[in-house]
Amino acid sequence: MRRSITILFAAGLTALSAGMASAENSTPRNLILFVPDGLRGRIVTPQTAPAMAEVRDKGVNFRNSHSLFPTFTMANGSAMASGHYLGDTGTFSNTIYTGFASAPAGDTVVPFIENDAVLGDVDEHFGGDYLNEETVLKMARAKGYSTAAMGKLGPTLIFDHTDKPGADGLHSIVIDDATGGKNGVPLSDEMKTALTKANLPLATPSRGDNGKAGDAKTPGTLVPNTAQQAYFADVATKVLLPMFKARNKPFVLVFWSRDPDGSQHNTGDSLNTVTPGINGPTSLAGIKNADDNLAQLRRALDDLGLAANTNIIISSDHGFSTISKESKTSPSAKVGYEDTPKDFLPMGFLAIDLAKALNLPLFDPNNKNERVADNAHPKAGNGLLGRDPAKPDVVVATNGGSDLVYLPNQDRKLAKRTVKALLEQDYVSGIFVDDNLGRFAGTLQMSELGLKGKAVTPTPSIVVNFRSYVAGCDEPTNCSVEVADTVLRQGQGMHGSFGRGDTMNFMVAIGPDFKAGYVDALPVSNADVGATAVRLLGLTLKPKGNLIGRVMTESMPNGATPQAFSGTVKSQASANGLRTVLNFQRVQTQRYFDAAGFPGRTVGLDAEGGKQKTAGK
Repeated sequence: MRRSITILFAAGLTALSAGMASAENSTPRNLILFVPDGLRGRIVTPQTAPAMAEVRDKGVNFRNSHSLFPTFTMANGSAMASGHYLGDTGTFSNTIYTGFASAPAGDTVVPFIENDAVLGDVDEHFGGDYLNEETVLKMARAKGYSTAAMGKLGPTLIFDHTDKPGADGLHSIVIDDATGGKNGVPLSDEMKTALTKANLPLATPSRGDNGKAGDAKTPGTLVPNTAQQAYFADVATKVLLPMFKARNKPFVLVFWSRDPDGSQHNTGDSLNTVTPGINGPTSLAGIKNADDNLAQLRRALDDLGLAANTNIIISSDHGFSTISKESKTSPSAKVGYEDTPKDFLPMGFLAIDLAKALNLPLFDPNNKNERVADNAHPKAGNGLLGRDPAKPDVVVATNGGSDLVYLPNQDRKLAKRTVKALLEQDYVSGIFVDDNLGRFAGTLQMSELGLKGKAVTPTPSIVVNFRSYVAGCDEPTNCSVEVADTVLRQGQGMHGSFGRGDTMNFMVAIGPDFKAGYVDALPVSNADVGATAVRLLGLTLKPKGNLIGRVMTESMPNGATPQAFSGTVKSQASANGLRTVLNFQRVQTQRYFDAAGFPGRTVGLDAEGGKQKTAGK
């Protein structure tokens, strides 16, 4: 393995001013964290998203921002909620292997955790807190802040997921898709009364047509998530903010906007073709929808006289890419499936291809562990490989632009065979292996990515990144295309890869504890968002793990501006000449991951990164 490091910025390290953050202010500040799920870092303009562009231009523009890899919602939600990297939070993706059958997830060992009931079940099986780190919202309410989280199901609850809400009200207010249903966090009597007084329903509206993904012959949605998010915005501005003001206490509010993520995932603008992909009118309408929600929140702060004492951090959880389902090497692409266009990759292609390469039977953990037929694919893409599905040799957790592979028996010989099989597929671009399994040519170890820490959930044995390239415009991060293991179709949207289109999220901030009109050139990440929130609120982390983000002091008046470096790590070449390359930046002990994979197969990795002509090499 080869390493190289160069100085990127040379600003001197200065002392931290005593007055830089609200922890030292006589009056505690309020904090709003607004998460426009899936918003790309360079898609925001005064035309596409005027409210967010205004915050960027008048406040702090974190132009060198980073999503944590794997670039999925729950993974990065855990980082924002706790200030820790994924090796500590154990939220390695949206679908993980838990080692037990989760009943709320359909009795599967690979649950999709964007679900309140599933999160409660996973907590119960891991000592009451699967995250294993205290969250910002829980710490804030323990210190007397009014706290609330609202928006998309899953990441909303993760901000305060461990304590069961009761009559005493000792829980953050949680409003998400499940509110009003049997699996939703119960509303307090105070909230029920306030919602009724504001003429708002006690149950969250559905997504309607925005939730329609279509299929191989039917386009997905052509409308953004307007009605559901209008409800969330109304609850925030007509109920929560007035309630918090009346309490005369500082508050923390998390607003997790499902758009543009949901509209980009389900877009019906580009069925089975990669252009316009996620740059069609439906995706752009989703961006504008999230922007309108932000504008409504800011108007309410002004109207209530709260703006001058409220810090706002806007950070998307990840970027986004258009889905490709093409491969010249995959055995699964050569099989005919009823729901998959000819020569396209089916959902679950990684599990199918590994089962064939390893000569192991494939079972479906989302279908009562039934054997998968030769001309079928697993229902949700996940797979159990081995003679006994109750004791699998290999578990594949399907996620999208990257997948997780677990070897429950930690079999090094099987790991070697698995790596060899992965290196033969043109849709793979970069392989990361658990340090405990040893080193393999063509791969890097997971500790390089902050994926080895104090997590209590099972650690993946292998993380597989999929190929990405650029098509459709001149800005690579706005026009990334990636192979994705998903039920969604070519031309719809996905994320999760190690291309810069997915790692470059959108991050800005504004408020009394942030500089005005400042462009921050230093690398920052979603773990830094959590760490900075802790500092702004005057809280104290009591970490179990050491993979902690840094406070973004350079964005604060009189704050320290540390030195930054850039670097590259390269694996040894495999027998077929492939090597995993990781480009990163570093500030103090924090690493920021730009892009990784095989040169020529990942957007942003190198000059040739992701060009379509390299496919299959």
